Amino acid sequence: MTANILKKYIPSTIRERESPKSAPEKPFQSRRKFHIALHQKYTALEDRLCDSLYPDKVIFHYFENFGQLYENFRQSQLDLIVIASNINLESLLELADNIKAHPTIQLIPLILYTSIPEKHVIIEAFGKGVDDFLSGFWDDEIIGAKLRMLCYRSKRDIGANPSSNLPGAAAIEADADRRIARQEPFAVCYADLDNFKAYNDYYGYVYGDKIIRLTGMIIRDTVLDLAPDGFIGHIGGDDFVFNVAEEKVEEICKKVIETFDKMIIAGYAEKDLKRGYIEVPNRKGDLERYSMLTISIAVFPYTRVKFEKIGEISHMMADLKKYTKTFNGSNFRVERRKKY
Repeated sequence: MTANILKKYIPSTIRERESPKSAPEKPFQSRRKFHIALHQKYTALEDRLCDSLYPDKVIFHYFENFGQLYENFRQSQLDLIVIASNINLESLLELADNIKAHPTIQLIPLILYTSIPEKHVIIEAFGKGVDDFLSGFWDDEIIGAKLRMLCYRSKRDIGANPSSNLPGAAAIEADADRRIARQEPFAVCYADLDNFKAYNDYYGYVYGDKIIRLTGMIIRDTVLDLAPDGFIGHIGGDDFVFNVAEEKVEEICKKVIETFDKMIIAGYAEKDLKRGYIEVPNRKGDLERYSMLTISIAVFPYTRVKFEKIGEISHMMADLKKYTKTFNGSNFRVERRKKY
């Protein structure tokens, strides 16, 4: 993936659509919004997709090339990518190739559509990693069930965290293993929050979950802005991992810390901000003071800390994370100690 591909994009257009179907909804029926990135040439699928996903609403993110799709991905949590055309199918396959080459966008279900496909096109599409191929007869209920299952299966397989919608541990390890196999000069960056348990106990689960979502958003936006080929994952709780090119580590970590420190104050009541701490009972029942939330990032450069699988550095991660937390405030530390 080159920087040039990502720079050449057309400003995206986003439009929310709803099926014109008039069937009555069930009381208290939950309706979700599907975010679909749509590329189409000489065909129009909006009405079909809306009808198939009824009664849910559909928000379409239109794109002409991979660069524009990447911008849509940066701005929204996409559920599906659909590329459709009845001519020049080779260009669709090239676009599919670019999508499946990206470390994170490849995890979004990708669907190709053409009304009368040739056999070799279908075979080549699946060879490039396309998740499904639609053509010819269209049954709303069948297609709707298929689209929903693709979304569900994708989130299940990558272990997406419900708070952040970021890929889980299995996807993080798979991305690191791919980079190791290609011998890329990358770094595994392990981020977690300091004093989060105390914050969660003090303000409650709902506010703690908001902090988790905020942290995920900050890391995701920063990595996608500064390292288009980076990967962002959420292990669980307040633990996040991002894999990025080694030369980008310092810039990204500093930006994550700067943004986090500016935005985290919104998660505190004014009285707690004024005194600069919260008080939470410890295991003995005595009140203990905890400073404002900060973020610590432990960094493991593959070129300096050799490992064949990310699992091999789990003990090093725990060690460096503990060491990083001994420093006051938000900070990051790159593993350079001679012990490893």
